[in-house]
Amino acid sequence: MKGGIYSDEKCPICEGGMRDNGRTAVCCSTHPKQHARSLIVRFGRNIFKRFTEYSEASRFLNGLRFKTDENTFDARDYKRANPLGFAHLADKYLAMKEQTIKHGTFASLRPLMERAKNFFGNRNVKELNYGDLEDFFLHLKKDSGLASKTIYNLRGHLHNFWEWLCKRKEIPRDLMPEFPEISFEMGWRRTLDKTTQESVLDEIWEITRKKTPRAWFAILLLSSNVNVRPGELEGVLEDHVDLERRCILIHDHKTKRHTQAPKTITLLDEDVEFIRSLPKGFPHMPFFRRDVGGGGRHANTAFGRHFLQDVWDKACRNLGVSGVSLYPGTRHSTCQFFRQLGKTPEEVKRLTDHTTNKAFDRYLEIQAEEKRTGVELARRKRETKCTVVQINKDKKPCP
Repeated sequence: MKGGIYSDEKCPICEGGMRDNGRTAVCCSTHPKQHARSLIVRFGRNIFKRFTEYSEASRFLNGLRFKTDENTFDARDYKRANPLGFAHLADKYLAMKEQTIKHGTFASLRPLMERAKNFFGNRNVKELNYGDLEDFFLHLKKDSGLASKTIYNLRGHLHNFWEWLCKRKEIPRDLMPEFPEISFEMGWRRTLDKTTQESVLDEIWEITRKKTPRAWFAILLLSSNVNVRPGELEGVLEDHVDLERRCILIHDHKTKRHTQAPKTITLLDEDVEFIRSLPKGFPHMPFFRRDVGGGGRHANTAFGRHFLQDVWDKACRNLGVSGVSLYPGTRHSTCQFFRQLGKTPEEVKRLTDHTTNKAFDRYLEIQAEEKRTGVELARRKRETKCTVVQINKDKKPCP
């Protein structure tokens, strides 16, 4: 049989080697009452473990043989370095993600995975199951006070982590645990009506037209191309602007993981005329940039990460508008406007490039006017029913 129990001790009487008697001890064959106190279980070339009790060593060896017979033996489960430990593999996963995802996305991923490392420690990932994950999520909700949406995001990260383990052949797919369902409710965005949005755009033009007209143009594009996010404009270069096809190509965008094709911003004739009126730059210069210097900034430098938001906020303050940031103020408000024009939810979803319904539903909350219309219709039905009943009973309609 594979493996055995050994000892490097010598018999204190005859200095002879000691062997496993197969029953109760590792002892001297000449002096069977002389038992070894330091026992070693060897199993193949990878397993080497010391024991002080023969019963424990025998149980461990039999367990290894049983796992070998049922074809579940994995030498990594018994290495001192614990290569299948959760914390060890989570660090490798984070190192991989740091090289493959955006900095902002990684910045939100790391603290969530650190929470999981603190809870699971370096337990073998093959031993973690549904109950362990459920206990972890309940701990986060009860003791950490995390929002349900944050816990839902962490569940998704952990699911991706286990998928990564399966792809790397670290564990077989049948050992991937089942994940508990996490429900959450997303908050509603405050939006602007189309008239107010246009007033904000006019105010932005007054603020930017002398020094940074490209800022007004960027926000104008965000308000009309609802599939574009503010951060995606940062990577647009002069070379990405195609005036012949009347579009701007965005190569680095959030939905790139679903499609390798660039996202497009559709340009109208007046947009093309505006672009032609701007100073022309070199092909690899950022398109959304400062055309003149000032305020400690040099000409032809790209807008900062928060520049467009700061311009939006200033325009809103000037008009007395509060509580609406750049993203919902442009994209979300325009989606509501599309619905008011009669666009179906499916049509609006295609315009926004959404791939899931959960986040998209927030863009299409029922407006107060739609609710009012529905209530009026419902009450008319009840009034009609009341009228019919009164006619049948009293031979005259109710007042």
